[in-house]
Amino acid sequence: MERKPNVILINCDDMGYGDLGCYGSKVNHTPTIDKLAEEGVRFTSFYAASPVCSPSRASLMTGCFPTRVDITRVLFPGEPYGLNPAEYTMPQMFHDAGYATMIVGKWHCGDQPESLPCRFGFDDYYGLPYSNDMGMQQRKDKNFLQMPPLPLVSGDEVIEQQPDQESLTERYVEQCIRFMRKNKDTPFFLYFAQMHVHLPLYAAHHFVTSSENGDFGACMASVDWSVAALVAELKRLGLYEDTMVIFTSDNGSRGDHGASNAPLRGTKFTVWEGGMRVPFIVHWKGHVKEGAVVENMASNIDLLPTFASILGMPLQGGPIDGVDVSELLLGEDKPVRKEMLYYRDKNLAAYRSGRWKLHRTLEGKPNPALYDLETDIGEAHDLYQEKPEIAAELEARARELSGRLGDECGGVSGSEIRPCLCVPDPKPLTEYDENHPYIVALYDKSDAG
Repeated sequence: MERKPNVILINCDDMGYGDLGCYGSKVNHTPTIDKLAEEGVRFTSFYAASPVCSPSRASLMTGCFPTRVDITRVLFPGEPYGLNPAEYTMPQMFHDAGYATMIVGKWHCGDQPESLPCRFGFDDYYGLPYSNDMGMQQRKDKNFLQMPPLPLVSGDEVIEQQPDQESLTERYVEQCIRFMRKNKDTPFFLYFAQMHVHLPLYAAHHFVTSSENGDFGACMASVDWSVAALVAELKRLGLYEDTMVIFTSDNGSRGDHGASNAPLRGTKFTVWEGGMRVPFIVHWKGHVKEGAVVENMASNIDLLPTFASILGMPLQGGPIDGVDVSELLLGEDKPVRKEMLYYRDKNLAAYRSGRWKLHRTLEGKPNPALYDLETDIGEAHDLYQEKPEIAAELEARARELSGRLGDECGGVSGSEIRPCLCVPDPKPLTEYDENHPYIVALYDKSDAG
């Protein structure tokens, strides 16, 4: 390469396998993203490392399964826990390679000062430190004040509370473009962690009025617009062919409010395929095979070692679980990742090897089932009784791995788990003040309806 590639990693929130046109949606309009897939590489067997956001995002940053870095559940405002600054992260690797780095959007790996993004190799941050429903929100149970006001953070400082979410995507894009223009002559890594399509579903008015799928379709159109704006800016700056654009999601969709994981079974929160198999698109003009479809496995934990391989950078810190899948990113469909672990909380609930997937537990209790994902992507036909030897082989390997990474249901603590951050006397970034001029007093799109 004549120059190091810029990298834009777009990570949506709760976007399901069936929510993009190029993955089969007939109701959401995503022409820009579909074109990226048409001109790039589209994966059909790509996994987030968790069916919920904090563990998935911690895994993305570190190249580790969630239990290894001890973040196994969703983190809430004001908790003492977060990603440990001792972990070697993706932005730190880019920073060490001479890149300008920025995160725009949702962080959700801890909201205490010691665990905010600029402690992990990001030069700058602008966005929400956690989910957009973790603010003052009108709910049917009326418990809206249990959450502090939603903070919008710049760097390490709260600059607004309870921001208008209808305009937030546009503000995010503005920050992305400012960063790109500022660093047009330097390799840059931009992590754009969209708030869409997590509830509550707020989008600009013209997206709502033109949607064929209600507020969800409007938010998907907003996501597509944001990608179009970044692509247009790359072309304006003459950086389009020098930039790798990656588009994915942190976990599967909830399967409600117009969302879809079709043709997969299950939703967010579960280790069915619909909870963890997500869209993944790589566009890098002149470097990836146009229109390629990769069917072999890969995961968001593979991105850190893959980027390190592309840049020729060493990985530091403790052992990781990701593998170099640069050949897959460049369009060579060959088996690189041989297995996938499906963690829900601290339970190794399922395990995949090649075509075979073994479910071990359901809701924390033993409930074995076996599926052939090559012929049964929807996990409809349990072959556990028909293929006992395959089930036994997968179970033996899962137990071996749980000895390293833990399995609470199996009573195994794990020998290679590193502690997350835990700070004394944690405080939320904001506190409710009846005299504060909140532009939005309560977000009124209830998560219950």
